[in-house]
Amino acid sequence: MEAGSHIEAFLVSSVATILIIRGYLHLTGYPQLGDDDLHIAHMLWGGLLMLASMLILLTFLGKTAKSLAVIIGGVGFGTFIDEVGKFVTQDHNYFFEPSVAIIYAIFILIFLTSRAIRTRRQYSQAEYLMNAIRDLEEIALHDLDQIEKNQILEYLNRSNPNNPLVSELKEALEHANLVPTPSPGLLVRLKSSLQSCYARIISFRLFYLIVLCFFLFQMIASFSYVIVLVVSDEHQTLAWVEWAQFLSSFASAIFVLAGMVSLRKSRLTAFRMFERAILISIFFTQVFVFYEEQFSGLVGLAIDLLILIALGFMIEMERHTSPKAE
Repeated sequence: MEAGSHIEAFLVSSVATILIIRGYLHLTGYPQLGDDDLHIAHMLWGGLLMLASMLILLTFLGKTAKSLAVIIGGVGFGTFIDEVGKFVTQDHNYFFEPSVAIIYAIFILIFLTSRAIRTRRQYSQAEYLMNAIRDLEEIALHDLDQIEKNQILEYLNRSNPNNPLVSELKEALEHANLVPTPSPGLLVRLKSSLQSCYARIISFRLFYLIVLCFFLFQMIASFSYVIVLVVSDEHQTLAWVEWAQFLSSFASAIFVLAGMVSLRKSRLTAFRMFERAILISIFFTQVFVFYEEQFSGLVGLAIDLLILIALGFMIEMERHTSPKAE
């Protein structure tokens, strides 16, 4: 059940590692570890870290071990994949221009594959029971709080009631000693504040106008880059990368327009249209931007990610306030 958060942690640690490595190498003049005959590529350190991650998963139990393995594995994979340019070119060119786009596309495939696996169908009763058993490790560690207990009970209630394990586990859970529930962390308090702030903002009449203007500007900006390319091209012809950027930007604009039309009738529908527009930009347009501009394309990606996070929050709020919209 926690696969989504583990995948996110893996991807974040991988991307952060690549950026740190590239930044460090740029600042230090790309030093090499080795001598005249040997060059110890940092890809090898990535393999070592991924091996360490696998050994942790195979050797230790508990959530802490799994979380540690996820982070170490992400750092290892980022260190490994950063040198993909050396191994897809004849001259082992670390600065091979499309390498950044290749790395970006690999991360997208990992994300989409994991999401497809997690959303392919509803969880079965056996899967709910297995997750409940896994979370009962907290009893053995004497680290079970009320929130975790309620989560396990929810899993057991969704399991097969005729399975004798379900009743036995419920009974064991009732007799478990609980530790005090930890106080809400900074992120929980921040989310609560944002929820209250959102409830006040949507009551203003200017809310719809601001949203419309923002995404209209975003749509226009997505086309600006391609228009500049057309005007500045001496032969007035576009390469396949530029055509791909144009077509993906056009597809994104269609969803933006659909969202703008739907905004008055259903905020939830409109926000989902805007979300699809941003996802197209992230999963398609930005790939071709990275292909041409390398890491200078990070600015556009960062903006898209911030918009996507904001839309995800707004969609969650609308789903809670308008359950009939589902």
